[in-house]
Amino acid sequence: MKKISSKLKHPDIFQLAHAIVETATDETPQEPEPDTKNPHAVALGRLGGLKGGKARAANLTAKKRKEIAQKAAQTRWKDNKL
Repeated sequence: MKKISSKLKHPDIFQLAHAIVETATDETPQEPEPDTKNPHAVALGRLGGLKGGKARAANLTAKKRKEIAQKAAQTRWKDNKL
């Protein structure tokens, strides 16, 4: 009878399964594709995102801000029963 070692190379069952599949299929990990986003479009999107919240808050009336805040508070606390 073969003796079982107490020190496993892959202590996690998922790591062991991954190693077995990788060995069986003989696949090597591929390099990820380079980022293909247009840097100018990214900059424009970020610029709009930075302005968005402040511009929206400047256009809201005090009454509308209060309604939004109350709705957010009700949603946040609806499941908490004290």
